[in-house]
Parts: sequence; C-alpha cells; structure tokens
Amino acid sequence: MTIKEFSRLCSCNPQTLRYYDRVDLLKPAKVDAWSGYRFYDEEQAITFVRIKNLQKAGFTIEEIKELLERDDLAIFRAFEAKITEAERRLQEIKSIQRSYQTEMTDMKQKLETMRRVIQGAMESYDPSEEFGMDKGDYAKLVGNVSGFFEDMLSRGDDSDFEYLDDDEEDTDALRLLHDPQHEIAYEKHGWRFVKDFFAELSPLEDGREYVLLFHIVPEKTENTAFATTALGALLLANPKKQKRKLGCHVIRSDDGQNHFWLLRRK
Repeated sequence: MTIKEFSRLCSCNPQTLRYYDRVDLLKPAKVDAWSGYRFYDEEQAITFVRIKNLQKAGFTIEEIKELLERDDLAIFRAFEAKITEAERRLQEIKSIQRSYQTEMTDMKQKLETMRRVIQGAMESYDPSEEFGMDKGDYAKLVGNVSGFFEDMLSRGDDSDFEYLDDDEEDTDALRLLHDPQHEIAYEKHGWRFVKDFFAELSPLEDGREYVLLFHIVPEKTENTAFATTALGALLLANPKKQKRKLGCHVIRSDDGQNHFWLLRRK
C-alpha cells in the first residue's frame, strides 16, 4: 500500500512515517526506483504500533531500535522498568516540592543577612582615600548595592553574586591566574590606592564573566566593604545595564605589596 494508505491505516501523518524511515525505525517495504514512492506491507502496521507506544512512553530512538528486535515479553519488561523509573522520579519531584518553600525561605534569610552585614560595613566605610570617591558617588553606589540585593531577594537567587574575602580561599583564588578558562584583561602591581589605577580599566564587555582579584596588604582587608565598594565602583564606571556576572576575591598579600588582576572568562 502507498504511504498515504498506510498512514490512514495507522491513523498518523505521512510525515511521521517519513521521519521513521529517516531514523531507520520503520523502512518502507519497497521504494519505487523511478518515482521514489514508498510502499508498505500491512504487517508493518504492527511494528508501527510498537514504535508509537514505545515513543509515547519516553524510550529513545536507539532504545526503540533495540526493543524492536525483541519479543513482546521483553517489551513489557521494558515498560515495567520505565514505570519503576517514572515512579522513582515522581517521588523525587514530590520531595523537591515539599522542601521548596523551606529552601526559598532559607535563601531569602541568607540574602537578608548578607545584605545587612555588607550594608552595615559600607555605611561605616570611608572610600575617599582608597577609591577617591566623594559622598555623593558613594551614596549612589550604596543605593545600587541595596537595589542589587532587593532584586536577589525578590528572586530568592544569589547566583549573580560571588564575594569571597576569606583567607581559606587564597589558594583557589590565585589558581584563577593559571586557569585556562580565564584570561588576564588587566593587572597592576605595587600600587598604593585603588584610585591610582581603577580608571585604567577597560569597559566591561556585554555577556562576559569577570573576576576582580585583589592580593593586598592586611590593613586593607580589615573592612568587608572593600570588595563591595570595588565591585560597585566598577559598575558605576559601566552604568549601562548589561548581562554580566561579576566576582571579587580579596586575599592578604604576603610580600607587603598590593596586586590586582581583572580576569575575564574566555
């Protein structure tokens, strides 16, 4: 029978049969060499039923090909295994559903605590000497940081924020300098204040991921507002709202010198 007749028998679209032919699931019994027309035998309707049901049950093309070579008992056992996996996944989803609200609440509490700590540190920080920033610009920066946290709180998501200033992270942070997935976009060594070089940084590129790496003398690491102010100053210098991900690592230097790298993910 023609593909049109066979599709009527199977209650399917001829395009489905062409697709099954293309992926080697159900080949026509014969293809006319001159016209290219496909012809099917009535017995192939049974194979179509197997394919359709296996596909609806979520088996992959390769799994279906393998099952077509086996008997009905093997296919029923495959269905049972699929049902067992679906039930396991259903229980997993139900468990996620039960813990969802608790995790969302915990995340918002974590972000709120983080905001209070960082904003408290910023309110007591004077950026004039280190960053050359006046009160007006700093107030704007603090406002931007507050808005940033408000956005994260509304989403319950801190994936856009990475802030580390713990000495335990020193080794991992410095490894970024040799990470083949990152490149050095800018570096400065032996400086006294951030304001001495910050204006030299190139504009941030849209859609890129950046990491600010400060390796600085201990007295500069005493205030946790240092890293947030550095991030905020960079964003103030790049006011256009673009999709970027920023991180900042602040670690103590052991050579009495200040070092800075702006790393860009390749």
